[in-house]
Amino acid sequence: MLDIKGSVAVITGGASGIGFALAKHWLESGGKVVIGDVVETALTEAAATLPGDVVTVPCNVTNEADCARLADAAIEAFGQINLVAPFAGIIKDGLMVAPDRETGKVTKKMLLDDFRAVIDINLTGVFLTVRECAERMINHDCRGLICLVSSTGSLGTAGQINYASTKAAMSVMPKVITAEFFRRGLADRIRCVAVAPGYVGTAMVKGMNQKALDRIVAQVPIGRLIEPEEVAALVGDLYRNEALAGDVFFIHGGLRLGSKG
Repeated sequence: MLDIKGSVAVITGGASGIGFALAKHWLESGGKVVIGDVVETALTEAAATLPGDVVTVPCNVTNEADCARLADAAIEAFGQINLVAPFAGIIKDGLMVAPDRETGKVTKKMLLDDFRAVIDINLTGVFLTVRECAERMINHDCRGLICLVSSTGSLGTAGQINYASTKAAMSVMPKVITAEFFRRGLADRIRCVAVAPGYVGTAMVKGMNQKALDRIVAQVPIGRLIEPEEVAALVGDLYRNEALAGDVFFIHGGLRLGSKG
């Protein structure tokens, strides 16, 4: 079993949402945190409210140099990386093609820029963050966990062909990374898993139109949204338990998506 106390977490998207909740959980458990976010003012505000050892790094996860700088900052400040949590992500929802309800003809379609933006941040950004942190974990003989964030959306949610595709990719990455590390004799030292939340009560979700939010909650068997702190606690448990590797762990309150997503 690993101990969070004294361990170092690198978290992207760490200034808000699940990333911020994980940073707070890690620090309260005695760990140290390096948080990256593209919004510098949000980083400053987050650091001011987080307890313990926090290093902030402005980071655009689609930029190779930024991701390398983020990983280097952890090594320079704390000498190791034990948890990699590439939680930066965006949504740009919309139907791939949207026929008019009256005419049946397509009047709107998902913009290529909206598709690419989600792929760039949610998929390429994860790849770059993990690649740079894993390199330093190996070279500095670190022990720990790479924890990706998938989603129940990976099962196929209408209106999210871009987002759902990236989250489906997160579902297979732990198997691929674990197999690659196994080939090189590293899998006992550096593990990879993914967490897959359902509807999470972030500020953005809680600020939705109340009727729309009520419809979402009505689909959740436990009758409420998942709290970001609950996702963070699951990540902590996955880190501690070294028998957990190469798989996806759902945290959705019993949610099952229907045929219409």
